[in-house]
Amino acid sequence: MLTIRDLHVYYGAIRALDGVSLTVEEGEIVTMIGANGAGKSTTIRSVSGLVRPRSAEILLNGFPIHKTPPHQRVRMGVGQAPEGRRVFANLTVRENLELGAYCRSADKKGIKSDMDRMFTQFPRL
Repeated sequence: MLTIRDLHVYYGAIRALDGVSLTVEEGEIVTMIGANGAGKSTTIRSVSGLVRPRSAEILLNGFPIHKTPPHQRVRMGVGQAPEGRRVFANLTVRENLELGAYCRSADKKGIKSDMDRMFTQFPRL
């Protein structure tokens, strides 16, 4: 479960987010819809740790992560899919999946199982 409480983010003197709060329960799929500049990407970047909020409480399964560095959040299962052209287009699908499994490198059996499952679910890949 992910909980964001009272998220405030500024870029210099510009207020980007003012008191955003939301909860995502386990298994839920949530979308954020809004105009350009509404704060969707800033919210996601704050959860990922790529943007530091001025103030907030961000909890993952009840554990506060708002002061945790981004690389540790990835190991906890927090990640984001890049949008637009911010992908590794020169890599194959398999190479992208292997890159995504980087933090699990010791779990070779689990990685193979997950990749087999993905290729079975999406045979066109």
